[in-house]
Amino acid sequence: MSDKILDRYRRLVEFSRDLASTLELDALLNRIVKAAAEISESEAASILLYEENHKQLFFQASTNLDSPMMGGLRVPMDSIAGWIVTHKKPLMIEDVSQDSRFFGGVAKATNFQSRSILGVPLSTKNKTVGVLEALNKFEGSFTEDDEEMLMVLGAQAAVAIENTRLFLQSDLISEMVHELRTPLGSLNSATYLLLRPEITQEQLQKMVGIIQGETRRLSEMTTSFLDLSRLESGRVQFIPEELNLTNLLVECATLTYSSMVDRHLNFVWQPPKNLPHIVGDKDKLKQVFLNLISNAVKYNSPKGTLAMKAGTHEGRVYVSISDTGPGIPKESMGNLFKKFYRVPGTEKLAQGTGLGLSIVKKIVETHGGEIKVKSKVGEGTTFTVYLPYRREKVKVEPAL
Repeated sequence: MSDKILDRYRRLVEFSRDLASTLELDALLNRIVKAAAEISESEAASILLYEENHKQLFFQASTNLDSPMMGGLRVPMDSIAGWIVTHKKPLMIEDVSQDSRFFGGVAKATNFQSRSILGVPLSTKNKTVGVLEALNKFEGSFTEDDEEMLMVLGAQAAVAIENTRLFLQSDLISEMVHELRTPLGSLNSATYLLLRPEITQEQLQKMVGIIQGETRRLSEMTTSFLDLSRLESGRVQFIPEELNLTNLLVECATLTYSSMVDRHLNFVWQPPKNLPHIVGDKDKLKQVFLNLISNAVKYNSPKGTLAMKAGTHEGRVYVSISDTGPGIPKESMGNLFKKFYRVPGTEKLAQGTGLGLSIVKKIVETHGGEIKVKSKVGEGTTFTVYLPYRREKVKVEPAL
């Protein structure tokens, strides 16, 4: 065995050891693709995850991925990666342009020209969790040594991915079960009282109201739970397009305006001039701003003010949404974006699942942005979303 091959095996051992040190899925996938590109001496590497229940492949991570929004792109099962999953065998292709199974959607999304591919299944003893691909060998063609090393890395990576998924899933499920106890307890008490023969009509109406409220809460919680679960596991496809952010904000404000009127709020909004367009998933960003505006309505003071601003700052666009509610104590600020967290005392102001801000944060970060919050007790709270934009005219490819 040559010194060069021996050195690559040493690096493979180091990479395999490193994979066991993280339980955060995105970080893990990025480590895997970087390791795959290095040990196969390739221009790039990527991972596609396989969802067995729905027989679907999702492009999830790549060394040349400019935007996190590309993660979640569905790849057809009659593609090269689909063949690898179906047959559970590695595959080397010298010229992908001559192979009818080559799927060009990922190339368009990443602006990357694939020439040659070495792909291996990410398999555990029980199932195939995805495909690991090395793209464009730097010198010459892919070899059996490349295939063998990528297979070893793929086996280690598959176990690490499954362990991380199971950890995230069990953690989220345990939190969900804990949170379900409160509404289920309320429903149990209400139904018990409804069976009492001495219940009055007034008490009956009150119990029915409790049941309706808790049922609605359970429905919202399960919907939010599924949204967050899909976002964290990479099973959500983001569809980027050029967006007029001002129009999107007006649309969100219009949808929530009746609730502002119901609470007699003063809505302050000055449309910005020449706000740059952004590239993003309209439905996902709409979910972000609807959530923040709805929170500003629910947790505002009666006859208070809800202000919305937008502009540019240091190469990014920003959107801030402010309320004049009770504010958030300092000790709660660090927990706001944690799953199921609710600021103590806010239960009296409005019902909620405690998942909305976690979902908002995940969507914003997938767009390459960030969300910040400022608050002062007794004065109100401001959430600000920062998103990147391009100064030049954006050319957007058709939806894939």
